[in-house]
Amino acid sequence: MSSQSLNKDQSQKRLLKTLRGEVVDRPPIWLMRQAGRYLPEYRKTRKQARDFLDLCYTPDLAVEVTLQPLRRFDLDAAILFADILLIPDALGQNVAFKEGEGPVLEPVTSAEELQALKLDNVATHLAPIMETLRGLSKALPSHVTLIGFAGSPWTVATYMVNGRGSPDQRATRIFAHKDSVGFQALIDLVTDATISYLRAQIDAGAEVIQLFDSWAAHMPDPQFKRWSIEPTARIVAALNESHPGVPVIGFPRGAGAGALRYVAETGINAVGLDTGVPLEWARDELQSKLPVQGNLDPFALVAGGDALRDETERQLKTLGNGSHIFNLGHGIVPETPPEHVGALVDQVTSWRR
Repeated sequence: MSSQSLNKDQSQKRLLKTLRGEVVDRPPIWLMRQAGRYLPEYRKTRKQARDFLDLCYTPDLAVEVTLQPLRRFDLDAAILFADILLIPDALGQNVAFKEGEGPVLEPVTSAEELQALKLDNVATHLAPIMETLRGLSKALPSHVTLIGFAGSPWTVATYMVNGRGSPDQRATRIFAHKDSVGFQALIDLVTDATISYLRAQIDAGAEVIQLFDSWAAHMPDPQFKRWSIEPTARIVAALNESHPGVPVIGFPRGAGAGALRYVAETGINAVGLDTGVPLEWARDELQSKLPVQGNLDPFALVAGGDALRDETERQLKTLGNGSHIFNLGHGIVPETPPEHVGALVDQVTSWRR
């Protein structure tokens, strides 16, 4: 069953209207990592799974944690609870999430290791994610938009080569310089897997897709174009062909002024702003071209009080009169008090243009 038949009220959803370029009564709001460790109910549910991957692959639990923030806060969207590293896991790379360390992968550093990865297994391996999406499509309130997502190929590849997160993606960047043909093969594999995965997400009920290029910073312009922009453009074009009308939000974190080229050449419908993007620049250079999403500092959300109220008001005044989706510049951090999230959501939902 298509997402169109599962979501009959799409024309009335603030987020979808905004992504079509409409200026609605107030900016829609959702928050990256809105389902997560800052919520006590999430921590309780998390204990029912063997590990983090088991939580992602168990539809009943994944539906539950996706819905938890919606029960507390008047959010305009729910984002599928999953992880960007499900793609390498589905391709056959050894992926684990270790307490206190985060994701750890067996690095792909040779042609032989790359050849061991199999695209044929992806659909079957990720079938539980589609079951989660179908469950969410039935469970969400009618005004709430369901967001699916994946990591952009560059960001996913950095984990696959480095074996873990890295502040400068050193191993990946060296690999890409030394063996651009081999690295292109890896990017192409991840891109193909991502297209298949996201098409299945839309078929299962996702109404919007977000692409997380979380490690887009630091690349020289030619590499940014080849490894970030071009694969993203290929994904967007493929989704437009198979599922026209389903919007794609691109989040090139750390791209800086490169966001202009990213917007111009990828075909995305909206761009996510990281915390470092100046609001006035985003309004003048980006929002005039397409809707923008972001970019409240997650640590302002931790601080709360006057600092949070003032920064939220500044964001609303600067971006709120155009096509704007209120969000953070990155995900909610675990030490965030839930009552601060409630105060933020109340402030945004009561604000009017």
